[in-house]
Amino acid sequence: QVQLVESGGGLVQAGGSLRLSCRAARSGFSINTMGWYRQVPGRQRELVATITTSGGKNYADAVKGRFANSRDNEKNTVNLQMNSLKPDDTAVYYCNADFKFVNYWGQGTQVTVSS
Repeated sequence: QVQLVESGGGLVQAGGSLRLSCRAARSGFSINTMGWYRQVPGRQRELVATITTSGGKNYADAVKGRFANSRDNEKNTVNLQMNSLKPDDTAVYYCNADFKFVNYWGQGTQVTVSS
């Protein structure tokens, strides 16, 4: 199993920045893809950004150029730097890890962007 603990999030004005962090209770080198998803009430959870063990990155079109995902396999962490935030970015953000083809999720952290 992989336990994921998230930190960061909160309330910010439009145009501001926030940083989310997620720490895995397992060696980062043993986890395939790590990343972030987000969900708003009444909608499906959607991909925000992912990063593989070797550093390959993928971003949702809605966040390209504004968000940056990074990973430290020695510290077992993945971080999401969110810049130029918009009210549409308001959601609960979940850390995700693919370990042996099983998806694990963090508890979620609220990000609220005011206009």
